[in-house]
Formats: sequence, structure tokens, C-alpha cells
Amino acid sequence: MFGIPGKQAVTLTPAAAKQIARLMARDARQGLRIGVKKGGCAGMEYTMEWAEDQKPFDEVVEDKGVKVLIDAKAMMFLLGTEMDYQSSALKSGFVFNNPNQVSACGCGESVQLKPAD
Repeated sequence: MFGIPGKQAVTLTPAAAKQIARLMARDARQGLRIGVKKGGCAGMEYTMEWAEDQKPFDEVVEDKGVKVLIDAKAMMFLLGTEMDYQSSALKSGFVFNNPNQVSACGCGESVQLKPAD
């Protein structure tokens, strides 16, 4: 709806799509909604929640067999973002490679974002 014609607002790496698909199958879910909210020491935090339904202005991204909904209020901050899933001996989780990110706090839990150009 608000994306750039011919380009997805958010793309998924194969690792992210595989993890989302695994979690969706395990929990019998229809999709994942991502967004941003004010919080943390850097100003904003990424949000993720299971989508029970599609809200009227959600941007729908279907990539690599999974459905991700982007909260309309977050769209201007997430355009061009790649969502990845990384796992190591110490931690695992989703990572957002966002060209609109200006900085991040030291612990990595919050970010400073600018609206997409």
C-alpha cells in the first residue's frame, strides 16, 4: 500500500523465513506483524507479534513462503529493511538490517531511526 512500486518494503533472508515458518507451524499462526515503538535508551525499539488478522493499512509482505505484516505507523522507518535470523553459541534472534537506522544503544535493544528518503 505505502511501499515503493515493484519493491518489497521489507525482505527476509532465507534464515529469517525458515525461522518464521517454523514458529508459525509450531504455534498454528497466520503471520507475523512487525513494527516500531518509542522506547529504550536510543529512542525506538522493533516490535514483533503474531498477527491474528490483517489491519486495514498493514503492508503485506509475502516472501519465501511466509507472510509478514508491517504496521502502517512503522512503514516510513522500515522501508528497505532486511530481516535476518542469527544464531550463535550465546544467543539467537531476529536482526533488522535497516538502512534508516542512525545509531543503536550499547546493549543493542533500541535504535535511533530516521524516516526513509
